[in-house]
Amino acid sequence: MRHAPCCCLTAQARHPPALSQRREARGAREQPACAPLIRVPQGACALRAAGPSALWEGGGPCSRRRVAVNPPGRSQQCGAASPPPPLLPPSPPGLLLLLLHPTSPPLRPGGFKGAAPPIRGAMPNFCAAPNCTRKSTQSDLAFFRFPRDPVRCQRWVENCRRADLEDKTPDQLNKHYRLCAKHFETSMICRSSPYRTVLRDNAVPTIFDLTSHLNNPHSRHRKRIKELSEDEIRTLKQQKINEAFEREQATQELNESNAQNAVSEEGGEQQEEKSVPLTLEERENKDYLKSLFEILILMGKQNIPLDSHNADELPEGIFTSDNFQALLEYRINAGDEVLRKRFEMTAVNLEYCSKTQQKQMLEICESCIREETLREVRDSHFFSIVTDEVVDIAGEEHLPVLVRFVDDSHNLREEFIGFLPYEADPEILAVKFHTTITEKWGLNMEYCRGQAYIVSSGFASKMKVVATRLLEKYPQAVYTLCSSCALNVWLAKSVPVVGVSMALGTIEEVRCLFSRSPQLLVELDNAISALFQNNEEKGNELKEICRSQWTGRHDTFEVLVDLMQALVLCLDAVSNDSTVRWNNFIAGRAFVLSSALTDFDFIVTIVILKNVLSFTRAFGKNLQGQTSDVFFAASSLTAVLHSLNEVMENIEVYHEFWFEEATNLAAKLDVQIKLPGKFRRSQQGNFDAELTSENYYKEILSVPTVEHIIQELKDIFSEQHLKALKCLSLVPSVMGQLKFNTSEEHHADMYKNDLPNPDTLSAELHCWRIKWKHRGKDIELPATIYEALHLPDIKYFPNVYALLKVLCILPVMKVENEKYEIGRKRLKAYLKNTVTEQRSSNLALLNINIDIKHDLDLMVDTYIKLYPVEENSSNRKLNDCRDGDKYNSQCDHRQTIRINLEKKQTLQLFSSSKPSY
Repeated sequence: MRHAPCCCLTAQARHPPALSQRREARGAREQPACAPLIRVPQGACALRAAGPSALWEGGGPCSRRRVAVNPPGRSQQCGAASPPPPLLPPSPPGLLLLLLHPTSPPLRPGGFKGAAPPIRGAMPNFCAAPNCTRKSTQSDLAFFRFPRDPVRCQRWVENCRRADLEDKTPDQLNKHYRLCAKHFETSMICRSSPYRTVLRDNAVPTIFDLTSHLNNPHSRHRKRIKELSEDEIRTLKQQKINEAFEREQATQELNESNAQNAVSEEGGEQQEEKSVPLTLEERENKDYLKSLFEILILMGKQNIPLDSHNADELPEGIFTSDNFQALLEYRINAGDEVLRKRFEMTAVNLEYCSKTQQKQMLEICESCIREETLREVRDSHFFSIVTDEVVDIAGEEHLPVLVRFVDDSHNLREEFIGFLPYEADPEILAVKFHTTITEKWGLNMEYCRGQAYIVSSGFASKMKVVATRLLEKYPQAVYTLCSSCALNVWLAKSVPVVGVSMALGTIEEVRCLFSRSPQLLVELDNAISALFQNNEEKGNELKEICRSQWTGRHDTFEVLVDLMQALVLCLDAVSNDSTVRWNNFIAGRAFVLSSALTDFDFIVTIVILKNVLSFTRAFGKNLQGQTSDVFFAASSLTAVLHSLNEVMENIEVYHEFWFEEATNLAAKLDVQIKLPGKFRRSQQGNFDAELTSENYYKEILSVPTVEHIIQELKDIFSEQHLKALKCLSLVPSVMGQLKFNTSEEHHADMYKNDLPNPDTLSAELHCWRIKWKHRGKDIELPATIYEALHLPDIKYFPNVYALLKVLCILPVMKVENEKYEIGRKRLKAYLKNTVTEQRSSNLALLNINIDIKHDLDLMVDTYIKLYPVEENSSNRKLNDCRDGDKYNSQCDHRQTIRINLEKKQTLQLFSSSKPSY
């Protein structure tokens, strides 16, 4: 039995010689007797690379697998078994199998205009032009896809004069047909780099051989040339005349435009940039910068610090690559030709990219990533500003800033947009805060409708100054509580008493210690079980609480008082353990924290906080509840303030009960009741012997705490804030609870300028109430703003829609869907997983906003504009003149000048006592 011969993938073996002779003998037949057979390696990768062609195993004695590529209409011959029906759709005529090499450059989406060198081991591309036998195995000849643009594609087909191509779509032509560079004018082709040849956007093939086939009338012509009629020839000539006229007119207009722009130097430079193509050197530099940006983005997203070691830990004279340079070298070794060409002659013990250049590029990365979020914020118009607790980044204090807005899909989102350097002076901080948001980040504070600040103890008073200054400038930027922080915790952190700040710090350290070790939690469970033998239900509840973020609860101080004995018992057992179950760190921290918990000053502080904040616990819990809970909480504020004022009027009586509770708890812990040692030492012999501990803590702790909480509630729940919360009666579920007897018009006056049609607000609200009052029995009332915004007919109520969007972004309203509050969670994760010395404000933004798209070309163009190649390309200086030290000193000098200018501007800005916006 005869078997089909195997064909190799070379240009000379497209058809076996025997088949060529047999085909000439047949004469009239246009189809070859046998399709070429391609050797395919074992495995799925080769089959995937084969694409949609019809593939099957061929027979024969060859030990390797063979795959036949048959266009539709051709039969399998040469002794091979008849193939089964194809499992995939048939390929277009003339389609050859293309095996993509793993290292081949990716194809451009939306149409391919570039041509790369041919891929070794792949079937060649044949030119679709008539009488052209060129193929892509010629390394010096570029092949181009047909464009996807219908107009350009039609012109290509018309010029080719291929009748069989006229009925094919641009997508089919783009996918399966190529033209070689010989059919284009030289001016239409440019080499953007040594590895890529690109057509101009308006390139059309004009060079064709349409007559050579006439010299050999007996030869076969697979590419049939269309015979044009006289009308078609006349139309084609007229079309060429029109094109020539349009080109001449466009050239004339361009010359006139250049003459006009020559008056302005800046305009002339811009015109030159647009008209002059990039040189080979400029193209290589852009590719090089793009590789650097890709590495920096990778480091940010994977949370890889720039420095892998401390410079102080290395011996003098020893060079060790940092993480950035290590990734650079790895990429060079992996085959990055751009980087290899740039650094192949550079010493391996030399810094490839200076710290200054890394910082410049990171700032551009941060700015471009942030701009993607800010663009969405500007599109939504209204937003709110939220800050988190002050954090330490590489030894400097920074303020994390987040923004709230409603996106195009009507989802409330809270995104992290960057860090702001913290200033000790609150007035300077207020000015810099405002300047950064408006000038650096480009947000219009006229559209800001809310501001909230979650800060650690000691920073609250300064952030309150910032809020006050912004309110003076933008009255509608309502100062509110943040939904992610419990009211009682926020109030405790804002108390301006040193003892309260120290107590809160101790509580957080206790939580962190127990969260580090599961064995410690087991030890605490044993202590709780021993103390609550008679009340197992209470004990089990406390065990569950200890495994959560209990320091952020509304009843944090109640939980802490209940746990005090168990905590002290557990910490003492750990610090005094003689079986070496615990390492030195845990044992040492347990001893320190046990001593702090058994200080009477700490005990009396948490007891007083527990009792004072019990009046606001239910109120604060409702603020973090459903929309209806928030609405009714606004009405209960008066009762809360009334209760606290009563406490203040009878503070001696209340403090007596509180101090007695603290004394009883101290007795259970065997703690001596005494005045703080620091207070005794500060008196220096002027100590009043009649001063008792009870009176001391009343004046130092109870009175200031109650007064501050009353004032803070009045400030945070201002008249504007309460009016905004009253507008929540727009939510249908709240309407239902109020029996649809609501009056939102009065409270919505503050947002009148935000409405598209304020004159029709009253009538629209009436229709809104009627819609839900007379709804069907099977229709449920939307319970949240989120549900109301997603109603299919919400756009028929434009004023209601605008009001709901503004109310939704108030920081006091919780984010209904957790996936849209991911920015804060990622911020916490970054701070937890990154040591202080390795934190970077630039890399943090890349890591937290990992899912935001980035435009590498925009980053490269921005860098080139801000830092021209001639002045800032340190690597080029190193390669050309090897004078790196001199160049780095010049960069440092320019950086010093820039810093001095910034300092001068800052001093001028802050020269007045009151900040000026």
